[in-house]
Amino acid sequence: MLAGLGGAVSAIIWGLLLLSVLVFVHEGGHFLAARILGIRVKEFFLGMPCRFRLAKASRRYGTVYGVTPILLGGYTMVCGMEGEESPYLAQALARVMKHGRVSVAQVAREVGCTPAEAGDALMTLTDWGSIEPFEPQQDDTLPASASSEDPDATAAEKDFFQTLARDPRLLTCYDKGHDFDASGTTQAGEPHPIDDPAAFLAHERAHTYLAHGFWGRTFVLVSGVTINILCGLLLVVLVLTLWGVTTSTNEPVLGAVVEGSPAAQAGLVAGDRMVSVNGTPTDTWEAFALQLQEAIDQGSSMDISYEHDGQQRSVTVMADPETQCIGVQAQTQQVRLGLGEALSYAANYVATTAIYISQLFQPAHFSQVIENSSSVVGISVMASQAASQGLASFAILAAAVSLSLGFMNLLPIPPLDGGKIVIEAIQAIRKKPVSLKLQSTVSMVGIALFMLLFFVLLRQDIIRFVFGG
Repeated sequence: MLAGLGGAVSAIIWGLLLLSVLVFVHEGGHFLAARILGIRVKEFFLGMPCRFRLAKASRRYGTVYGVTPILLGGYTMVCGMEGEESPYLAQALARVMKHGRVSVAQVAREVGCTPAEAGDALMTLTDWGSIEPFEPQQDDTLPASASSEDPDATAAEKDFFQTLARDPRLLTCYDKGHDFDASGTTQAGEPHPIDDPAAFLAHERAHTYLAHGFWGRTFVLVSGVTINILCGLLLVVLVLTLWGVTTSTNEPVLGAVVEGSPAAQAGLVAGDRMVSVNGTPTDTWEAFALQLQEAIDQGSSMDISYEHDGQQRSVTVMADPETQCIGVQAQTQQVRLGLGEALSYAANYVATTAIYISQLFQPAHFSQVIENSSSVVGISVMASQAASQGLASFAILAAAVSLSLGFMNLLPIPPLDGGKIVIEAIQAIRKKPVSLKLQSTVSMVGIALFMLLFFVLLRQDIIRFVFGG
């Protein structure tokens, strides 16, 4: 249960830190996969999109790296993942390259399509990293055809787009190997006419997510999950090898005595060495525990002989009738595992998490999984508690959350990565794309289901952690 305002603030801070970093790591997987395939990446941020941000653009790739104050995750903008194919892409791109700066209405007029179609094409090209939006200022020079718009045009039709800076090979800042110092380079907003619109569109498409087939796209989608799983596995291995695990020793020495228990009332304290139970020697903790259990099963009292500060003593103890124990614990020690043992344990931990998440699709286990799951509130409280217990505890919780985040994203429900992979598989089988409208509809249904789950878990966590239910 949260302990006042201080506990709530601590939970919020640690919860945001944990979730933001792990989502950022997940997005980092998509980012790295896109880089490997040569796909343009426009932004890679810790935190959700916000106009207030700290950012720096890479000179080599043009990607803007940064952080925003909305620490609720992270995001990466991989070019070609959002826009929809349009028959007007080549002509719209050619008009931007010809004029340098254009309005939606101008492109619609020159291409011979509706303003809505022109706007969709220009937004798709923006998503590709081929052009960018532009807001004219009073001292900006615009082509006459673009500046003399119909006064009745809508605000959207008056939106402007401009060229990106391109070197003589038509590479943008997002493309590896660009050279803006070379002769023939044009700056953003300057015309850079092209001879073959179709060939140039193909050149631009080659730098996007759309240019890759099923396996390439799946590689990008599954990479976030892979990084989360590897992160969780690595954290478990690090904890086991650097901090180790707490194990009970087999010495017949009390490690702890529960306050108010029969053992405590009889005068036993931590550090006492057990000698015998009912006359039977107990030279190991295993033997001591066995003798205790036999006496408890028979419902008899226990005559315990022990050493305290080098002196032999004896007491008679009767197990608590409710708990059926006397309230003693063995001594513990930290044992560091070797790399092989740690990897084996971590692999089993990963497999167990995967099996647990898969039970969401098993009606017999669904309610149990939900009852044992947590929302952002529960994760925040646990993160705060784990942080107070030390770095090892926090790392183990981070591993559990990272694995859960990874496997949850594999669920075949859009807009999760698993759902997107299913859509890519359907497109590969049908050999034609699923319409963006249908994808959006299915994603909205998926979002609605997850919002319902979120509120169920949120209510459950509020009762559990805030009201102590």
